[in-house]
Amino acid sequence: MGGVAKGQIVREIDALGGMSGLVTDQATIQFRMLGRSKGPAMWSPRAQCDKTQFSLLWLSVLQHTPNLSLRQDTVTELLFDQNLLTGVRTQLGKNFYASKVILTNGTFLNGRIHVGEYNFSGGRIGESASFILSDQLKERGVETKKLKTGTPVRIDGRTIDFTKLLEQPGDDDPQTFSFFGTTPVTRQLSCWITYTNPHVHEVLQKGFEKSPLFQGRIQGVGPRYCPSIEDKIVRFSDKDKHQLFLEPEGRTTTEYYLNGFSSSLPEDVQVEAMHLIPGLENASIFRPGYAIEYDYFNPMQLHYTLESKLIPNLYFAGQVNGTTGYEEAACQGLMAGINAHLALNNKDPFILKRSQAYIGVLIDDLITKGVQDPYRMFTSRAEYRILLRQDNADYRLTPIGFQLGLIEPERYGAFLNKYQKQQELEDYLRTTLTNADTFNPMLEEKETATLVHNIKLSQLLLRPQLTIDDLIETDSRLRDFLENHDLSTEQIRNVETAIKYENYIQKEEQLVQKFSQLDNIKISPDFDYFSLDSISMEAREKLSKAKPLNLGQASRISGVSPSDITVLMIYLRNTRS
Repeated sequence: MGGVAKGQIVREIDALGGMSGLVTDQATIQFRMLGRSKGPAMWSPRAQCDKTQFSLLWLSVLQHTPNLSLRQDTVTELLFDQNLLTGVRTQLGKNFYASKVILTNGTFLNGRIHVGEYNFSGGRIGESASFILSDQLKERGVETKKLKTGTPVRIDGRTIDFTKLLEQPGDDDPQTFSFFGTTPVTRQLSCWITYTNPHVHEVLQKGFEKSPLFQGRIQGVGPRYCPSIEDKIVRFSDKDKHQLFLEPEGRTTTEYYLNGFSSSLPEDVQVEAMHLIPGLENASIFRPGYAIEYDYFNPMQLHYTLESKLIPNLYFAGQVNGTTGYEEAACQGLMAGINAHLALNNKDPFILKRSQAYIGVLIDDLITKGVQDPYRMFTSRAEYRILLRQDNADYRLTPIGFQLGLIEPERYGAFLNKYQKQQELEDYLRTTLTNADTFNPMLEEKETATLVHNIKLSQLLLRPQLTIDDLIETDSRLRDFLENHDLSTEQIRNVETAIKYENYIQKEEQLVQKFSQLDNIKISPDFDYFSLDSISMEAREKLSKAKPLNLGQASRISGVSPSDITVLMIYLRNTRS
C-alpha cells in the first residue's frame, strides 16, 4: 500500500475518516518513506503488508461496522423501473432494492486471463469474472472499453538464494499511515533487489511468438508506467538490465512476489528466463505471471460526485473508471459513498479541489481528461504538490471529515491538540533569539556563516545546511521547551517543514487563489458551445462532450487551448453583465 503519490492518497483517506490507513498499519511487515532525498512534497509512505492478515483485518472491519449488511453473491444486472434505477439482481436470483447503487467491480467485468496461448475467463486467478452487467450498461449508452493489467510470478522463498541479492530493509524509524490510533511496525521483513540481464531478455524474446500481447489476442491497453517485462525489453531495448524486487507476501508464508516481472508469456518461458536471474537460478514458482483484460467505463461520463451522467443514482468507483491500484480505488469508493449518502439526505455534494487533495486531482483528471491507459497517480500530476504533502493531510482534510460525520469527536479533539502544540512550537521558534556564542561552534562545523548578532531561531532554520535537529542539539532552551510540551517527532518535523518552505507554500497559495477565479465562473450544463464560432471546432466538440461545470474545469480539458478559454471567458462575462 502506498508508494509515490499513492501514499499521499492513503493518508488523505485516513484524514477524512476512511479505514485504509488503519488496516494497513496493522498489517504492515515493512515501512519505507520514499523520496527522502528530495523535498517534503515528494515524500511518500509505502508499506509492504501481510496479504492474508490484510484481508482478514478488512473482513473484521466490515463485519463490525454498524448498520452495514453484507451479502456474498455476484451482481449480474441492474434493476430499473422504466428509466429509474431501483437496485440490483444477483446470480442467485436475489433482488436488492436501493435508492443509490455504487459499482466497484475492479477487473472482473468480462475479465479474461492470459498465460501464453492459454486464456480463460476470470476476475483474477481462482475467481470468476462478471458478465451481463457490462453489456447492460453499454446498451444504456455507457461507453465501454478494455484495459489490461498484469501480475508477476509468485516464488517459493525456500528456493531463493538470498546471498546473491541486495537486501532492502525497512526504515530505521518506521512511521504509520494513520494519524490516529496505530503504532509503527516493530519487526520488519526485508525486501530484496536483483536484476535481469541480456540472457534473460533473449529467453523472453523467444516467447514473443506465443505472447498474447504481441500476437493481438489482448486488445486492452496496458499500464504505461508499470509495463510487463516483455513490454519493457521492447520499449527500452537500449537497456541491458531491469531492476526487480522480491517482496514477501506475509510473515507466515514462504511466498514472494517478483515485482517488475509482470508477464503473460507461456509459463515455461517465464520459468526459463527467471532461472537466469541472479538468486533465482533454482527458484520454483507457486503460480506463473498472467495478464488480465477487463472492461472499464469512460469516466468522462461521470459527474464529480462519481455519479453517472447517463444513469441517475448509479455511481462508479475504482478500476471500472480506468484507474490502477488499491489506493486510487479506495479514495474513489470513499468519495462515491460520501456523495451517495449526501444525495440521499438532500445535502450539497462533496467535491475536493485540485488544491485540496490528491483525491481531487485524481477525480478531476478522470472527469476532464478521461483515460487512454490505466491511470496511476504521480506527484507530477499535482500542480500544488507543496500544499498536498503527506504530512499535512490531516490539517487539510480532518476538519472536513469531522463536518461530514466521519471523524469521531475524540479523534477530532486529538487533532486540534496536535496542531495547537505545533503552533506553539512554531511561535517559539519565530520569537526566540539565538545566542551567538552558543551557536557559532556548531555553525562553523556545518560550514555555514557564523552569527555576528543574535537572530530568530526560525531565521537560522532557513539555512539549507541546518535541520531542526541541529538546533535542538545546540540549544538547551529548545530542548526544555520540547520536553515540557511533549511534542512527537512528527510534530517537530511538520513545524520544520512549515518554516523552511514557507515562501514556496505562500507562492503556491497565491497560484491557487489566481486560478480559483476560473473555477468561480460557472457554465450551464446545457451551454451551446457550437454557437461560438470564435473557438476551435475541436474545443467545441470536447466541451460539448465533457459539459464542464466551470471555466477552470474547461481549461483542463485536452484539446481546449488558452485562446479558447479567453473567448469563452469574455462571452460568459458579457452575457452576465
